Amino acid sequence: MLASVCKRIGPALKAPLLAMAMLAGMAMPASAQTTDLVSQSHFRVCADPANTPFSSKDLSGFENKIADVMAADLGLPLQYEWFPMAIGFVRKTLIENRCDVIIGFAQGHDMVLNTNHYYTSAYVLVSKPGSAIETVDHLADDRLKGLTLGIVAGSPPATHMARNGLIGKAKPYKLMVDRRIESPAEQMIADLQAGEIDAAVLWGPIGGYYGKQAGLTVTPLLKEQGAPRLFYRITMGVRQGELVWKRKLNSLIRKHQGEIDDILTGYGVPLIDDMGNALKTSAK
Repeated sequence: MLASVCKRIGPALKAPLLAMAMLAGMAMPASAQTTDLVSQSHFRVCADPANTPFSSKDLSGFENKIADVMAADLGLPLQYEWFPMAIGFVRKTLIENRCDVIIGFAQGHDMVLNTNHYYTSAYVLVSKPGSAIETVDHLADDRLKGLTLGIVAGSPPATHMARNGLIGKAKPYKLMVDRRIESPAEQMIADLQAGEIDAAVLWGPIGGYYGKQAGLTVTPLLKEQGAPRLFYRITMGVRQGELVWKRKLNSLIRKHQGEIDDILTGYGVPLIDDMGNALKTSAK
């Protein structure tokens, strides 16, 4: 979910394309900012059918619950376009106008137009309660030396683990899989419980959800030094150019932020302040 593909327009083409865009903008009414593609009859959501705890075809994911909140406020029936969260997801769903919003998309990815972020989370260390590393909150902690950590291959914490000499004994798990068939996170948690690894390093919403279910200790990694960062702001994603739709969703996010926070915390998602420095303080 965190990888992106970016194609840049050559400098020689930018000026004429900009001029054409300006002329087109003057010729169209303001309502065209929605590109006339957003459905007026349904709240159409693009989602993975087997991506627990985010989304699921049985509607048990936290993104499903957030979509329920948005649809109810809009007074529209909810409609899903199901497609695996893999290469081609955005193109085959949002861009092809099969749906109008992706409920969870990392801020700053240019494949979509991002709304305001509605939560920030971080990678976490999942460990057994009462273990010697239960209170470890950064990967440079000497207590991790010589231990076997589970890590999703190619994920941002792997760089920090390499920097701190932890990769040699690490157990890698697949990054890109079809969640309908296998679940690296669930396997990692099972391996931790079985003693095959000493701790698991996972993206916060995933580690928080499965760690909570298993009664394990989940600690956000908020003290890492150097790149890459281990916290991310999560937005909703809409088609480029759909500014009116984006503003409408921003308004709904502001209106329902407390309810959204409650949904997320109910799933064990660690909520972090916007700068990634500390756990978020409840607005209640």
